[in-house]
Amino acid sequence: MKLNKRVITVGLIIFALAFVGKLLWTGLKNIKIDEFHPAAVMFVIDSSASNQKSLPEQKKLLRQICNLLDPEDKIKIFRVSEDAYLIYEGTPMNGSGITKAMDAFTKYDKNDYGTAYGIGMKKAFSYALSMKKEGYNPAVVVIGDLENEGDVSKQINWQTLPSNVSNVKKYAPEISMMFLGAHPAKLDMVKEKLNPVLGETKLIVAPEQNTDKAIRNFLHALGR
Repeated sequence: MKLNKRVITVGLIIFALAFVGKLLWTGLKNIKIDEFHPAAVMFVIDSSASNQKSLPEQKKLLRQICNLLDPEDKIKIFRVSEDAYLIYEGTPMNGSGITKAMDAFTKYDKNDYGTAYGIGMKKAFSYALSMKKEGYNPAVVVIGDLENEGDVSKQINWQTLPSNVSNVKKYAPEISMMFLGAHPAKLDMVKEKLNPVLGETKLIVAPEQNTDKAIRNFLHALGR
């Protein structure tokens, strides 16, 4: 009699363990683990005459964003003034290298007049596509006042910009963009032109007074 009770008890325990195990297996099987995708962030920073007053804080802002990225991410920094060119590429964790590059190549030059945002963004889009091919989710961050100065051919063409972004999105649908530091009137124009292309979650704009929230939204757009 005692033996039968033991057999029954052991059987019930085995059955209970099997049942619990099945529940755990079913639950674990249904859990979706978000796959990490490294980001490639292209910074376009304005060092022109009109933006010099705001530039020191904007450089700090760029470094703040870099500190919130992942070591596996990559960044490229394009300096924009009379012309636009690459001044840094590599890990966002190299704070010293980023600071040295920006301090060396964003100095005020009275003979360097203009805002080649158009060229800077064209280069940023080109690298965004190449980084997408390397397995990165690309993003473009424009920091500056968005003022038009100097050679018109080097400035942003606001009529063709939406189609340019749309073309990039065909090959890099995850692309996100953020514009920081411009006057609200300029940022409103950015929203008007690019929101139909990128949507609310992939297009972030903010004047200098509201950058903290914008950065949080940007990280969310990157999937962080």
